[in-house]
Amino acid sequence: MAASTRSRTVGARRTAAALLPWLSGVVSGCVVGPDFEQPAPPAVESLVTGTLKSPGSAGGERQEFFVGSDIPGEWWQLFRSEQLNALIEGALRENYDLKGAEAALRVAQANTQAGRGVLFPQVSTNFSATRQKVSEDPLLPSTPTGTPYYTTYTDQLNIGYVPDVFGGTRRQIEALNATAEVQRFQLEAVQLSLTSNLALAAVQEAALRAQIRATRKVIAVVEEILTLQKKQFALGQIDGVDVASQEAALAQLELSLPPLEKQLAQQRTQMIALAGHFPGEGLPLQFEFSDFQLPERLPVSLPFDLVRQRPDVRAAEANMHAACALVGVAIANRLPQFNILANGGTTSSALAHVLDFSTKYSFWTVAGSVGQVLFDGFTLEQRQRAAEAGLDQAAAQYKSTVVVGYQNVANALEALDFDARALRAAVKGEHAANRSLHLVRERLRLGKISGIEILNAQQTFHLASLAVVQAKAVRYADTIALFQALGGGWWNRSDIPAELSLRGWWSYLIRRENAEQVPPVASSWIPW
Repeated sequence: MAASTRSRTVGARRTAAALLPWLSGVVSGCVVGPDFEQPAPPAVESLVTGTLKSPGSAGGERQEFFVGSDIPGEWWQLFRSEQLNALIEGALRENYDLKGAEAALRVAQANTQAGRGVLFPQVSTNFSATRQKVSEDPLLPSTPTGTPYYTTYTDQLNIGYVPDVFGGTRRQIEALNATAEVQRFQLEAVQLSLTSNLALAAVQEAALRAQIRATRKVIAVVEEILTLQKKQFALGQIDGVDVASQEAALAQLELSLPPLEKQLAQQRTQMIALAGHFPGEGLPLQFEFSDFQLPERLPVSLPFDLVRQRPDVRAAEANMHAACALVGVAIANRLPQFNILANGGTTSSALAHVLDFSTKYSFWTVAGSVGQVLFDGFTLEQRQRAAEAGLDQAAAQYKSTVVVGYQNVANALEALDFDARALRAAVKGEHAANRSLHLVRERLRLGKISGIEILNAQQTFHLASLAVVQAKAVRYADTIALFQALGGGWWNRSDIPAELSLRGWWSYLIRRENAEQVPPVASSWIPW
């Protein structure tokens, strides 16, 4: 008898040992649906049409392109402005849009961690106490206590487990993780937009101050000429029409000041808001062109790197990854669903026996089930088709984002060459207008010039002065736009995880090239 029992025990162990790998495979299962792989960058060799030309010198500042050069994480420091550095560093701490994006990332990360919990058994416990009264009819069974009143105490442990046989849960976690990555790069996009807008606002303020200063300079010249004309009119040397025309010109110039001052006030209000403060708090910083130094060396990324640098492209890629994972979820939902349930505990009419797990007071149940939908009106099939269409949509959006990104970079690179040419022409025009105005003033003192010539010279000099300021501001603005279009160098910051940086991208490519065989991946959804 003992030998027979021992034989059955050994046989059961051998059977369990043989079934263990199979059970492990069932529990872990396969993962259905397409596997996502990072799409290869577009096969383009240049970021611009034709030959890339460096801007060169203009307005006393020189710029040259350096293809393949990297961008620092704090690119705004290249403008060598302590005030700009202080403004941006303060905004990075206080801006509410940035704080909201950081909170959105924490939400996505927490949801990802919560999704992983489904892979583990769900364990719960409960304790209940029930007081009852039964009928006192003598023909009915009596209670254990012999009275119609009794109490039942139950302590129970419940365990539920859903084996991820076909990987639907793992695909859902993959989608959640990709969604968190979308939020990660949207956070980078918000920060890049914030820093770019602040730098641009500082340049705009400097430009407005320069325009106001140029306008006041012309007003001073016009007032000087008007004073001289009034003296000449008093002596009968000129007609009163010339004096009236000069007074009208002075009024027009003075009229142009309030709009500029209004723009300056609104510009400062915008900077205060971007910095995370209220207008009434003010802004102690003021910006002039003399506070900036135009970066001389302009980094230009290789076309291959651009798709890894721009946060919007990386977010679109992560969104495509999430859509790819949801296809697997939809496929897994059409396959059999497994459930394992177990519960056990004790029940007694005496509270002292609640923790007594002897056979007399204990109970337990173990159950397993497999379910398969036979007909649901094609609901699950259509959901799979919807998920596949969603992947197609995400792939198209990714490609569109890449095209727009390359367009932004090309526009910024080409604009800088035109900006330098425009600034050189504006400076040349200002010098000529200044000489012309100087000659007009000298001829006026000699009484050898008409009022029309004076008005033309004044207006030409005013417009030329404003043109220089505007051309210089546009050059600075397009330099900022270039840093923004190239991604802003976020990958060079110390707080960036290695797997999200360009180093992680290069490591991935090396691993892929060294692999003996590349499995079929979802890149087929992205026809370049």
